[in-house]
Amino acid sequence: MPAFLAVAAAVTLTPGPAFALLVQVAATHGRRAALANIAGNSLGVLVWGVLSALGVSALIAADELAYDVLRLAGAAFLVFLGLRTVLATRSQARPFAAAGDVLLARADSVRTATQAARKGLLNSLANPKLAVFFVALFPQFLTPGTAVLPAALAMASVIVVLDVAWYGMVALLVDRFRRAVAPRLLRRIERVTGAVLVAFGLRLAVEAR
Repeated sequence: MPAFLAVAAAVTLTPGPAFALLVQVAATHGRRAALANIAGNSLGVLVWGVLSALGVSALIAADELAYDVLRLAGAAFLVFLGLRTVLATRSQARPFAAAGDVLLARADSVRTATQAARKGLLNSLANPKLAVFFVALFPQFLTPGTAVLPAALAMASVIVVLDVAWYGMVALLVDRFRRAVAPRLLRRIERVTGAVLVAFGLRLAVEAR
């Protein structure tokens, strides 16, 4: 178990597309959307854990066509999100004084959080490296006679706990930072995070397995 925790912690702390997407969401929309994004990403990790136990991850990792389709889909998704962030023009915030305006603001916040969760889930599911990761990692920590599905879910849950702890702290820090800086600097940060997403997408599109 300590060896698995060490590997899981190393994977969690290594910056990747999920980290870049989280920073972009937190910088653009704040803490609530960032936490929703983390929830979506965590659900995707659990799904990959189940798929690994059912053998689907192994099939994707072994089938070059399936892997490439998933890889290109994930790359296109990251490039799309990054370009949209870079090109988007943010409307100026205005005070919500009326009760109706408050309700609209809350509805918009819920919609934004839902979209952020969906982004996290899709980014996780469209990452073929997670399939390879689970196929390569889980068998090393399974003892003979162990039920595969419960063990896979348990290990995936450990990764989720580490992700939530680390990404949650990052989300809070970015949210505090965005509240303290000038809007012009914040827009620049958003463009940088968008460019990073594009870079991750392009790298995923061209790199070999």
